[in-house]
Amino acid sequence: MLSSTGFLADMGNRYVLLTAASTFALSTWHGFRVGPYRKRAGVPYPQPYAASDVKTQEAYLFNCAQRAHANLLENYSSFLPALMIAGLKYPLASAGLGAGWIVSRIMYAVGYTSKNSTDGKGRLAGAGFWLCQFALYVMAGKVGWDML
Repeated sequence: MLSSTGFLADMGNRYVLLTAASTFALSTWHGFRVGPYRKRAGVPYPQPYAASDVKTQEAYLFNCAQRAHANLLENYSSFLPALMIAGLKYPLASAGLGAGWIVSRIMYAVGYTSKNSTDGKGRLAGAGFWLCQFALYVMAGKVGWDML
């Protein structure tokens, strides 16, 4: 069995930090992604969503893009600390789950704004983020429990 110190643990810590830093690019990508949908839908700033009585495809896709970004931000504030805490004891698993979370969040955003997804269910393509996030919550809880 490998010890929690040494080369592999050091590499794992680097992967956790790299994964965490990668989420900055993910969040920026989400934010930039909303702009073209807003423009096509003709939704002026600071209005956060297209009016519910507007039933165009452009308005629908803008609302989906905006909602995908909002959902990312809603989950980000608990995901990132869970990644970092879990990474203290389980660096390689945490980095792997974090990478899975990032890929799932991309799939979520792209699926949500798919022209074939007229009921919002395209976002389910990225639902794996919940599994990654929940696993990190459990691992972070275990780290805390073990410290008692």
